[in-house]
Amino acid sequence: MADPTYTPPAVWTYDSENGGRFANINRPTAGAREDKDLPEGDNPFQLHSLATPNGVKVTVMLEELLELGHTGAEYDAYTVNIGAGEQFTSGFVGINPNSKIPAMIDKSGDKPFRIFESAAILIHLAEKFGEFLPTDPAARAEALSWVAWQVGTGPFIGGGFGHFYAYAPEKYEYPINRYAMEVKRIFDVADQQLGKTRFLAGDEYTIADIANYPWLAPFTYGAIYNDAKTFLSIDEYKNVGRWVQEISARPAVRRGRIVNKVWGEENEQLPERHSAADFDGKKF
Repeated sequence: MADPTYTPPAVWTYDSENGGRFANINRPTAGAREDKDLPEGDNPFQLHSLATPNGVKVTVMLEELLELGHTGAEYDAYTVNIGAGEQFTSGFVGINPNSKIPAMIDKSGDKPFRIFESAAILIHLAEKFGEFLPTDPAARAEALSWVAWQVGTGPFIGGGFGHFYAYAPEKYEYPINRYAMEVKRIFDVADQQLGKTRFLAGDEYTIADIANYPWLAPFTYGAIYNDAKTFLSIDEYKNVGRWVQEISARPAVRRGRIVNKVWGEENEQLPERHSAADFDGKKF
């Protein structure tokens, strides 16, 4: 049976009762809705985030830098409850006018400044510390290309497939099929590349892997979108599975995955992170 059709009006209007998991906070306008300052710690970096795939990119990067001994990468991480609309406070909008996590303040120098959008944060940290981004022009271009690829594919995975498969108030065949096809194509792109190289941009671990891992990995262990692993036959992508397994074993990745996590088993949650001691007693 075909899905019911919808005839768009001449002029779209906002319907606050459109349903869906995030209907209570989604609006077609930007800007602050509440006057509230952000908390601030003493570390060089102040991260305001949540352990969604985009948030995990940054906490993994910071933990990787600390694992290499870059003490200047110490950070305070504060949870932003996006379900409660905390991304629309004046403090958060001040560091990300787009009201999306993650956002960060670099106060390591004389004058603090903001960095928002996960890819921008990864590139900033890679350049600042000279890690996980090759200096050779060809290798650098390859790594940045895969970072940009992730930025382009993320909306198909999350706002596309994830929304219509897991969050939309009603299930419709056309959008689910459309985005399931695209997610499988995305996995096939990664799988073919990882059949040629150890990591996405070559044989070295880079921000290309840090950017893509939090989006692809949850599918391989069935932890995203109501077990989409089975629906999408993710086990077909053997090279992606091998890559996920190797990256998942990295100590910094294991730590970074639980920072700003506020769901699941209690010993796997870390709502705030201020020092390495915060991981004591945690399962990661």
